[in-house]
Amino acid sequence: MNWTFFQGLVSGVNKYSTAFGRIWLSVVFIFRLMVLLVAAEKVWGDEQKDFDCNTREPGCHNVCYDYFFPVSHSRLWALQLIFVTCPSLLVVLHVAYRDDRERKHQLKYGEGCPHLYQDTSKKRGGLWWTYLFSLIFKMSVDAIFIFLVFYIYEANFFPLLVRCNVPPCPHVTDCYIGRPTEKRIFTVFLVVISLVCILLTLCEILYLVCKRCHECVVSHKVNKPESQISTISSLASKHNQENMQDKSLLDKANGHSPTEDIGFPA
Repeated sequence: MNWTFFQGLVSGVNKYSTAFGRIWLSVVFIFRLMVLLVAAEKVWGDEQKDFDCNTREPGCHNVCYDYFFPVSHSRLWALQLIFVTCPSLLVVLHVAYRDDRERKHQLKYGEGCPHLYQDTSKKRGGLWWTYLFSLIFKMSVDAIFIFLVFYIYEANFFPLLVRCNVPPCPHVTDCYIGRPTEKRIFTVFLVVISLVCILLTLCEILYLVCKRCHECVVSHKVNKPESQISTISSLASKHNQENMQDKSLLDKANGHSPTEDIGFPA
């Protein structure tokens, strides 16, 4: 793994995240990535080798293991980690796209021209929607993988004994899992961390939406008096014009022009 690239990536994601996003990133890095790299591989290792059955029927051992563990836990968690961190790259790429567009705009029209964006990293317009989509995607991925853990393993986290009755096993075969208690603890721990990440992501979504609604309400309140003043001014101007027209018609009806009523010095 290129740790320099990973450090730059984490710094970029942390820079454009909210407070909830930074907490989420810390939880993912410490309690998921580090646990997966340091402990998970040693806990699971070659788990098929530690899966022991009380029969030596050719093929029975492999079939029983595949029946109870169709997907390796460590690979499932690694796949989840990849899918859950990829949406954050969309935000970094979107900001990079804004920076490049701003740079080209400045080169084309000169440094004194108006900027396309006041702040390329500010979550407004398309970047706000990109950030919101990344949060929804991350929360959905975590929820789907939690469902897969319970669906694939039937909510039976590493019992001490499993019974297999799958051909070519000649009869019901008892099989034993290596280090079942340790694996159960790690599985429950990672499921709980996934639930914590879902909660943090949900809080961040609510924070973004509420903040955006508050800004819209404040902007509407600020713009409303200005629009009322503009409306009153236009109505007053229109009323004055109508009065002038009525006065002009009245003067014509009386047979003299409006300029005759104005006294000029001799």
